[in-house]
Amino acid sequence: MAPLTAQFDHPAWLTAAGTLAGYGLILLFMFLLLFIVPYLLFPA
Repeated sequence: MAPLTAQFDHPAWLTAAGTLAGYGLILLFMFLLLFIVPYLLFPA
């Protein structure tokens, strides 16, 4: 298992994971703001 974890020990992997997590949070916020909030404010 050590060689497998050593393969992903480079700081670039941490940067990539942080970037994906950041984009995911931004997309979640935009989805909530653009779809869920109006649905709750203006029920059909």
